[in-house]
Amino acid sequence: MGFTKATPIQELTIPVIMNGDDLIACAQTGTGKTASYLLPVLNYIANNNVHQTTALVLAPTRELAQQIDQQVEGLAYFTGISSQAVFGGGDGIAYEQQRRGIQNSVNIIIATPGRLIAHLTSGVLKLNHITHLVLDEADRMLDMGFSDDIMRIISYLPKKRQTLLFSATMPGRIRNLAKAILHEPQQISVAISKPAEGIDQQVYRLHDQQKTPLIKMILKDGGFQSSIVFASRKEIVRALYKELKHAHVNTAAFHSDLQQSEREEILLKFKNKQLPVIIGTDALSRGIDVEGIDLVVNYDVPGDAEDYVHRIGRTARAATTGTAITFVNDRDLKRLKSIEQLIDRQIPQKELPEELKSIEPIAQERPAGGPRKDKRRRPNRYKGNKPKPAAN
Repeated sequence: MGFTKATPIQELTIPVIMNGDDLIACAQTGTGKTASYLLPVLNYIANNNVHQTTALVLAPTRELAQQIDQQVEGLAYFTGISSQAVFGGGDGIAYEQQRRGIQNSVNIIIATPGRLIAHLTSGVLKLNHITHLVLDEADRMLDMGFSDDIMRIISYLPKKRQTLLFSATMPGRIRNLAKAILHEPQQISVAISKPAEGIDQQVYRLHDQQKTPLIKMILKDGGFQSSIVFASRKEIVRALYKELKHAHVNTAAFHSDLQQSEREEILLKFKNKQLPVIIGTDALSRGIDVEGIDLVVNYDVPGDAEDYVHRIGRTARAATTGTAITFVNDRDLKRLKSIEQLIDRQIPQKELPEELKSIEPIAQERPAGGPRKDKRRRPNRYKGNKPKPAAN
């Protein structure tokens, strides 16, 4: 598969996992963490001649579950080890394929929590032989409200097992989860919340009406081969998609309203370099693992500084280089400051092209949390005695 040297997270975690210890590992996306837990798990299954489901990997999104399943397929190609991705959002045929895989006792199940619980409660799936439990992107799963589902799934597992928790961030709720489900875990942290050194980070100060003209210029004239554009809401994703298509930019919109087959087709074309630009929300920030992405654009500044790290982490993966451009209006200055504090550096500001400087804002933009200029006051209610009605 082209791997010749272990990444730092792999060097640190593989010996711990091989030793049988529980583990809390903190590493950002793009550092090779998937192989860091898959390789030792595959090694255990191969050396112990296992013929039943002994490993369970929980992931927050169906895209990530599918990618992990593809990694298993590649890494275990010559071992005969089997896996099954289990996730919702598909049709009855997909559910039936998942059910058959489960009944055939595949070695590894990679699942999103909700769909896994559906198979557990139906009685089709038994997890009483699990020796390895992996929680991948645990912070994201908690952000998505899967805490109760995770604890419910764990109630089906043997108490004696090896549990591995991987997370890009380590907030208090992750540590509380770790205390509840891990036994005397080893702890490893690598480059917490720091973007890869190979990312050229840039900021443009502008107003909203300058965003779309600027991104058209960047995508058409910047010489980038593979780009992701992040917007804050799917409504913005749709609107921007129409604008770019009208400007003859070959792009696709990736959002939650698409059918599973449509999402898979978009990702496949993007991976195969048949589609140079994807526009999406933060669902893409941890749900896509594609080599060779050379540009990430934050059309909107993310609300959380950690999400900025995950977004721009789509580029400059595996020691490559890339560019990350963020559009910042007046409302987003506080968010930009939070990002710069998190990554411990000031992001260089680029000069807006001359032809865009003359574009005027449609209306005065409101500072985050501030009152609207045209906010109307409610009429005063009567206080005290009401006036007497006029006599007939």
